[in-house]
Amino acid sequence: MVEAWYMDESQEDQRAPHRLQPNCAVSLEQLRSLGVVYRKLDADNYETDPYLQEIRRAENYSWMDIITIHKDKLPNYEEKIKTFYEEHLHLDDEIRYILDGSGYFDVRDKADKWIRISMEKGDMITLPAGIYHRFTLDENNYVKAMRLFVGEPVWTAYNRPADDFPARKQYMKFLAEEAQ
Repeated sequence: MVEAWYMDESQEDQRAPHRLQPNCAVSLEQLRSLGVVYRKLDADNYETDPYLQEIRRAENYSWMDIITIHKDKLPNYEEKIKTFYEEHLHLDDEIRYILDGSGYFDVRDKADKWIRISMEKGDMITLPAGIYHRFTLDENNYVKAMRLFVGEPVWTAYNRPADDFPARKQYMKFLAEEAQ
């Protein structure tokens, strides 16, 4: 099961857990209130998993690829790691399914505090368009993930501040409605 928590303010190694002391856990319900959707799947059988096929059909995830993030596998590794960790948003949902390894997705809560979501093999996450987020490897320095898209992939990340985009405005409207 996925684990999430509020992060400390430390600027040290981004790959460290950065838990508050004492730990301040975040529930799946709290993540859902931010529009974050979590699923657990069978990563050992992703090629034939009927549950994954059903998700792809139901959500219209027509495009996918697999990325391996490791210093020996990803060209421009150090540059990519820095880019992934810059706070940004996308104009479309971001869907990632961890096939092997582990890493962290960090998302902003309604009060603009960082929540760290620990992702490992079998975890699938959907981050809604317009949410500020970032990604980093954990101390294992390796992840293999499936990236899913509706239609053709759009890789553009808009670094913060990006509050004028319709996707951000729509996301903020969603948060306001969730608060009522």
